[in-house]
Amino acid sequence: MADGRDGREAGREPARAGDRIRAAARELFYSRGIRGVGVDEIVARAGVTKPSLYRGFASKDALVVACLADYDAGLRARLDEAMDAHPGDPRAGLVAFLAGIAERSARPGFRGCGLSNAAVEYPEAGHPVREAVRDGKGALRARLAEVAGTIGVAAPERLADALLLLVEGAFACGQIFGAEGPNRALAAAAEALIDANLA
Repeated sequence: MADGRDGREAGREPARAGDRIRAAARELFYSRGIRGVGVDEIVARAGVTKPSLYRGFASKDALVVACLADYDAGLRARLDEAMDAHPGDPRAGLVAFLAGIAERSARPGFRGCGLSNAAVEYPEAGHPVREAVRDGKGALRARLAEVAGTIGVAAPERLADALLLLVEGAFACGQIFGAEGPNRALAAAAEALIDANLA
């Protein structure tokens, strides 16, 4: 999921100051919100000085944008992993990706998608954070359309849009309902959408 753990290997402590700063910021932003976390707390968590942060990132906004790129990379990597696990069967790979979202988004402590959360915190049009969210979600949308095109549907972009709506709904429902919520139906809903677009 696009959460605080994306963009780095689990269980490995980043060695470089910039990597430690990004890891600390991702986790804090995800758990408490971007605007609820100050630079002082990030550097304390990362075990670095404030000048170290500003050597690597021109501003807090620049650090946020870097963290959003990490969330985005993690989410799209999960799609690629699901596709790789089903060579020659893009439909199965796509459904596996969505099933993974359903499972992860129902776990305790899930706080939604880091990108979607940032869009809520930064409603200002043209703000670099909001633009980074748009770019990340746009890249996922394009990748979903690319995969949909390999399934043989007549309108890959339309299917991609519908699947992205399911994904965003899963991010919200996971926080609200947990393991017993609508996310249990995500894979089946995706299958129905694919079938409808094939027909």
